[in-house]
Amino acid sequence: MEEKLKELQEKLQESCLGGGLERIEQRHQKGKLTARERISVLLDEGSFEEIDMFISQGCHGLVADQREFLGDGVVTGCGTIDGRLVYVASQDFTIMGGSLGEMHARRIVYAQELALKNGVPFIQINDSGGARIQEGVASLEGYGEIFKFNTLASGVIPQISIILGPCAGGAVYSPAITDFVFMVDQVSHMFITGPDVIRTVTGEEVTFEQLGGAAAHSTRSGVAHFFDQTEKECLLKVRKLLEYLPSNNVEDPPEKEVTDSPFREDESLLTVVPEDPQKVFDVKDIICSVVDNGEFIEVHALFAGNLVVGFSRLNGKVVGIVANQPAVLAGCLDIDASDKGARFIRFCDAFNIPLVAIVDVPGFLPGVSQEHGGIIRHGAKMLFAYAEANVPKISLIVRKAYGGAYVCMCSKKLGTDLVLAWPQAEIAVMGPEGAVNVAHRREISAAENPEKVREEKVRQYRERFANPYVAARCGFVDAVIDPRKTRYHLIQAVKMLHRKREDRPRKKHGSIPL
Repeated sequence: MEEKLKELQEKLQESCLGGGLERIEQRHQKGKLTARERISVLLDEGSFEEIDMFISQGCHGLVADQREFLGDGVVTGCGTIDGRLVYVASQDFTIMGGSLGEMHARRIVYAQELALKNGVPFIQINDSGGARIQEGVASLEGYGEIFKFNTLASGVIPQISIILGPCAGGAVYSPAITDFVFMVDQVSHMFITGPDVIRTVTGEEVTFEQLGGAAAHSTRSGVAHFFDQTEKECLLKVRKLLEYLPSNNVEDPPEKEVTDSPFREDESLLTVVPEDPQKVFDVKDIICSVVDNGEFIEVHALFAGNLVVGFSRLNGKVVGIVANQPAVLAGCLDIDASDKGARFIRFCDAFNIPLVAIVDVPGFLPGVSQEHGGIIRHGAKMLFAYAEANVPKISLIVRKAYGGAYVCMCSKKLGTDLVLAWPQAEIAVMGPEGAVNVAHRREISAAENPEKVREEKVRQYRERFANPYVAARCGFVDAVIDPRKTRYHLIQAVKMLHRKREDRPRKKHGSIPL
């Protein structure tokens, strides 16, 4: 037995060393963590249980001419984050560049399968040179199986991808299917085809960072939801995000002990929105004022800044916030903001997270590029997502709510359960100036003093239409509230809706206008 135990220890040590001490040292010299070190930062101390340690790429003799590595370039298993079970897969670049072969893929798929069976989050740390050329089509089939399980798990368990190295070719589609993608500046790279191929095919000169770096995907493509400066910062942020997410789609999000009074009022909310409707403000000032302890974890913070989305708590209960940002493009909805909003709304709906919309929207962004880029189709995604969602939905109108964009921010008839408004809210088909120019164009042009007539018509329009009481009389606004008491009213709204059940027509799935 001693011989057997000695052999076991030797193999365990061999598997833990991955590609060997020399390659591990090379990683450290580049300021990077190893696959196992990343797992140790991510999970609770001492909680990791590894599975399939002895899997090898040589088990079918596909690469018999090469050295055999135990583990086949990926570390998989389960552990806990704040005491809650998760499954992880962390690619090991020290073994054949973390390339994906048949057994490598099988190891990841088994972890995905166990996460799905147990109803717990799955976290994948990507750091791979791509498909293993030596294994040919077996590598591609491996990706296919991973994508399949990503899709099966979508909306059932939270899936998080952390890009801590290269992720190229077909490998990028697994993170793209998952719920959240984390990237690190100057470390993470994602692209379908690399700079060399692009140079050969199109003649374009581009660097890895310009093409698929963390900054590019966080600000321009929207592929990355979170942007961080270091690997450790990134891994700790994943832990923070999971504080707001349930383990699966039949559980409620984790509640937290309340240390912030639900009756707290904030005088600054009386002046946060300028009286001049043309002046901007930062909607995050409102968000941080009303949520528990001012804590707000923003998703897609660097992408489509005209819409702010993210997670907070109200009296200990998790909520998803969707807010227009007047400081960017006046808060107009455009193509990117619509995609950003629709994806976030659908995630919250899948995982039982109530939605709170904070509305100050003058409309959809006008322009030829928006129309030709498909703003109709993209805007419809957000309308579809809100109407389809059956979690509690609350809207707070703080200033402008005009036209189709107002409906898109979850109007009463689109399906919101409770609409609150501040006294200065303006709810109308369009802004007073635009409406007067359309409805009274001839009268104004024929007047001796057109500007004076226009000003009077604008004043009359505001009094008659652009205030919350007109909508309240029609039942489209449920309450006009004192801004200082916004936190209390939102908490009460979440409380009164927390047992909401809403049946929908039976169907396989809707046909969202993708």
